[in-house]
Formats: sequence, structure tokens, C-alpha cells
Amino acid sequence: MRALVCKDFAPYDQLTVEDVPEPELGEGMVMIDVKAAGVNFPDILLVEGKYQMKPPTPFVPGMEAAGVISELGQNVQGLEQGQRVLVATMLGAFAEKVPAHFSQVVPMPDSMSFEEGAALTTIYGTSYHALKDRAKLKEGETVLVLGAAGGVGIATVQLAKAMGAKVIAAASSDEKLAFAKENGADETVNYTTEDLKTKVKELTGGKGVDVVYDPVGGDFAEPALRASGWDARYLVVGFAAGPIPKIPLNLALLNSRNIMGVFWGAWVGREPRANAQNLKEIFDFFEAGKIKPQISASYKLEDVGKAFEDLMERRVKGKVVLTP
Repeated sequence: MRALVCKDFAPYDQLTVEDVPEPELGEGMVMIDVKAAGVNFPDILLVEGKYQMKPPTPFVPGMEAAGVISELGQNVQGLEQGQRVLVATMLGAFAEKVPAHFSQVVPMPDSMSFEEGAALTTIYGTSYHALKDRAKLKEGETVLVLGAAGGVGIATVQLAKAMGAKVIAAASSDEKLAFAKENGADETVNYTTEDLKTKVKELTGGKGVDVVYDPVGGDFAEPALRASGWDARYLVVGFAAGPIPKIPLNLALLNSRNIMGVFWGAWVGREPRANAQNLKEIFDFFEAGKIKPQISASYKLEDVGKAFEDLMERRVKGKVVLTP
């Protein structure tokens, strides 16, 4: 089968597509013919050896896929050959086939395309876990979303609206903010032309926001935290801007703010049943028309470099997917 192979930690442009042996299928495992795979910023960090975990090389990257079950191992429960499914794998999805334990595999709604499915699991799973389980978001609260036009950003805009919140979208261009508006944002801030803290305070009548969703970090982290109000929850999701910010801890003391980490992948391993319930609720939102994965671009497996360039150059509005 064809797969994208990372032989050593190196810049992503050194990745190659090769013919590799088909993976073996162990007990409790299913084989999935990959129809589409989601591309995520952590995929770049993984192949360059910059992620929190460093898998042994060589390995096939790819954290999530949508496809069809082609083979069942022994003692698989609740799944059937030929079933359309989603899977969060952490590794292995950038290939024509990927094996996964049946507990990681979720049947797709019939109304969902493979590309939509590949664009859903990681970003919507992360964002919903952040809003529901970490921030305990309540109806009527206000959420500030940084990087609002990116994958997790646009998912958060949609989910926060579906949960009854008011959403302030922050991004680096008017084009991206228009995209966030199209997906439900109530207000917008262009943080390249406007002062983030001042604008958010204006939009909230001086109160500040209840929740900050930050997958960006860098220079925007501190002003975003300062733009939050009493008992606010600041969600640390990622550092797409590059530098990891150093937050003055007195800002947590002032206004009794809460700084909360969001590590969805690790949480899934610890709480698989809670994650399964979250995915069910996400599917309910999808089938009710309250959320819809946005596909920025779709590339063939051999063009993964273009997909990674889109992410690095911040050209993505929504999600990039690969179709092996």
C-alpha cells in the first residue's frame, strides 16, 4: 500500500510517499480503507520532532481519517465490514489503509461525507472538550476565539454558537473575519489593525469575556487574558504563532481568572466513554445543521507538502484534508 513515511525527524518537505507492507491486524483491531484524512498542525510538529511525544522512526503520520472498514480482527465489538467510520489514530492515517482498535472507531452519520468526517474528529473533539468539559461553558456567556478562521477556531465558533454563547472572533485579516461571521461569529476583532484588549473590552461593555479559546499563543496571549472578566476561563489549546507565551501570574489572581490546559488527545485515552458521548453530541449538532466542517482545500497524498504549506502560511480557512 502507499503511505507517507517519516524516516527521521526533519522538515516536512523531506517526507516521501512510498509503497510499504500492509499493516498486520491484531486482536480487537479493524482495518480501514482511508477515503480522506485530516491534516493538523500537530502533524507538522510530529514529523519535525517538536511535539510533546516523539514516536520511534520510521512512522506514518496522520492523526485522523474517515473511511470504510475492510477487515475485522478477532473479538471486535459493535462494528461491521463495509461500515463508514471515523477514527482518531494519532499516527498512521496518511496511508491507503490504517489499522485501529475498535474502541477508537466511530460510525459516521449517513449524511456526512468522508471529507467532512476527516475534518471533524480532532478539531471538533478538541473544541467541544475545551468548551464543555474544561470551561463548563454556559448559555449566554461570551467566548473570545483567537485564530478564529483556522481549523479549531472555526469549529469553536460553530460549537460555541450551538451551545448558546455569544462569540467574538479574532483573526489576522478582514477576509478571515468575514469567514468567521459566515460561520456564526457575532462580533470580530482584527488583531493586526486593532488593539485586542481594548476592542474586546468595548464589545463587552467593559466586562470582559467569560472564556478565551487560544490555539495561537505568542504575542496575543496576554492581551487576550487581560480582555477576560471575573472568574473567566482562559483555555490554552496550542501555539500556532510559534513562541510559548510567558503569562504574568498576577493576571490569574486579578479577577480570579482560571488558566486551563486543553490536551484532548491525552484526555481521550483517559476518558474514552466521555469522548464517545461528546462525539455523539457533536454528530447531533451536525445532523441538526448547527455545525458544518469547512474544507479549505483537498489534496492528494503526494501533495501533502502543499497541505502543510497552507497551514504554515496561515492560508487555511477551516480544514485541509488528504485523499489517498
